[in-house]
Amino acid sequence: MSDWQLKTPVALIIFNRPDATERVFSAIASARPPKLLVIADGPRGDRVQEAEKCALTRAIIDRVDWDCEVLTNFSDKNLGCKVRVSSGIDWVFDQVEEAIILEDDCLPHPTFFRYCQELLVRYRHDQRIGLISGDNFQFGRRRNDDSYYFSKYVHIWGWATWRDRWVANYDVAMSNWPRIRDGGWLSDIFDHGREAFFWHNIFERVYRGEIDTWDYQWVFANWLQGRLTVLPTVNLVTNIGFDANATHTTGRSELANLPVQAITFPLAHPVGIIRDRRADAFSKRKCFQVPLMKRIQNKFLGAMT
Repeated sequence: MSDWQLKTPVALIIFNRPDATERVFSAIASARPPKLLVIADGPRGDRVQEAEKCALTRAIIDRVDWDCEVLTNFSDKNLGCKVRVSSGIDWVFDQVEEAIILEDDCLPHPTFFRYCQELLVRYRHDQRIGLISGDNFQFGRRRNDDSYYFSKYVHIWGWATWRDRWVANYDVAMSNWPRIRDGGWLSDIFDHGREAFFWHNIFERVYRGEIDTWDYQWVFANWLQGRLTVLPTVNLVTNIGFDANATHTTGRSELANLPVQAITFPLAHPVGIIRDRRADAFSKRKCFQVPLMKRIQNKFLGAMT
């Protein structure tokens, strides 16, 4: 990789974790992107010393020592995960046509950047693809010798996409959800009614504002367009943020701190754009366990038939 250069802009989303941010920033610094766009939320007024932690985290960006245009989008007040991240990515795609996006707890392998850049080029005009992800949650399982596969699941612990996919389709308010919900369309996305019930519950809570997040809206946007995600056959990003300081990943998970390994070049491309249903079935069990709420589930499934 000595003669390879990163040309794709990198967006980094930070908040109040200087230790994790420093590790992710170091990985970005090793890749030396020509443009770095940094999104930061403001401190919460009721959290002791959070303003100091936010300031320490932002100061890490001052360490850029390579030829790089640094753009910042810092909020003085706390906007929360939903508004801050969604508005921040909106801002990113006001500036650039495509970007690699990392949060402060998503630590990439060095080959992650080249993998993203090459596939951003390859699928730039293929509207069947919504994003390139660096995540692999298959725990060593693989179907063939290809470098990546296609999934319906939208994994965002280190990912990349294009302006046209985000701007044209992302809607933080999920305005189209009532039409999908009331028309029973969600069941057509899934092989099993239980999974439809699982996602119905999540999307309804997001739509009502009960979950302060931005990412389920991105899942919904891609499913609404029938788009697939590119996932590597080795894991390229590890989430180092499962601790008490996290906003959402505060518990234990077997997906936390997964080991990463290099992806080899040249990439071995699949023969077609075919979703890997076997891999998705495994991901469903590992990442999206359906809660057994029998009474509500039966009511929902009955309404779908």
